[in-house]
Amino acid sequence: MADRLDQLTQLYDADPNDPFLSYGIALELGKAERLTEAIDWLNKTLALDAHYCYAYYQKAKMQSAGGDDPAARQTLHDGMAAAEAAGDAHARDEIADLLNSLE
Repeated sequence: MADRLDQLTQLYDADPNDPFLSYGIALELGKAERLTEAIDWLNKTLALDAHYCYAYYQKAKMQSAGGDDPAARQTLHDGMAAAEAAGDAHARDEIADLLNSLE
């Protein structure tokens, strides 16, 4: 994991405006159960691209894993709105499924 995280971090340092890189860093941190850091990186991803639908999904999963289901539900509602605005029905359905599992 460290090698992949190091590679992604180097790429991000070269191009901090690429939401794919911040998302990748977040996922690697999430795999290492560094949830707070991962959520911070997902927030960076969403600041770069508010329609990066799967960032909402992953953020909510990590919030829930950290015991904050109310925040996870809010993130999922925000994600469904972003998916609808982006016209991404598949992402919206996956986000809705996760929301249903938390309710």
